[in-house]
Amino acid sequence: MEKAIVFDIGGVLVQLDMPGCIEAFRRILGFERITELLDPWHQKGIYGEMEAGTLSADEFRRQVLADSRPGCVPGDVDQAMKCLLAGVDPRTAQVVKSLRNRYPLYLLSNNNPISMPFCLQALKDAGLDPETTFKDQFISCEMKMLKPSAQIYQEAVRRIGLPAKDVIFLDDNAANVEGARAVGIDARYYQPGSDMAQLLSDL
Repeated sequence: MEKAIVFDIGGVLVQLDMPGCIEAFRRILGFERITELLDPWHQKGIYGEMEAGTLSADEFRRQVLADSRPGCVPGDVDQAMKCLLAGVDPRTAQVVKSLRNRYPLYLLSNNNPISMPFCLQALKDAGLDPETTFKDQFISCEMKMLKPSAQIYQEAVRRIGLPAKDVIFLDDNAANVEGARAVGIDARYYQPGSDMAQLLSDL
């Protein structure tokens, strides 16, 4: 029976460094409000609006700079955001490499146009070229849908072209897992740092 495997990005494929990102916003920009916006799973305020696709990257940068140290520039915002990403664990990369020739793989992420290029580069640096490793990407800011809404999962299943029960989805947020299960997806909770191979050992 054909299966497809869908990965969340942040916290599943790419490790996250929340304290490092908060420190970077304060050090690079003098932007103290970052703790009001940054959340391990669902970003808030203007950060959440950018992930939902209702606020552009340029407008996000403008609003951050308005509350930042004088003299800061848009590139400083990007560099601070990049500090959220701590790379791909080699063990995770090895699991994905072992799966990519046996199953169609996909990405499904609440993400934004500033962070996505950094995420894709992190995958590429780990030997997971996004263009050859993943068949498609379901990204919230592009689809204007956010996990854990049913709509983003239903659209992903439609584009994958398999029954929901044959789609395996890994996410590090229990609410997102439950949202996917509600539409019939075989969603599995992945705890960052745990054994991904064990979670997929039934394949």
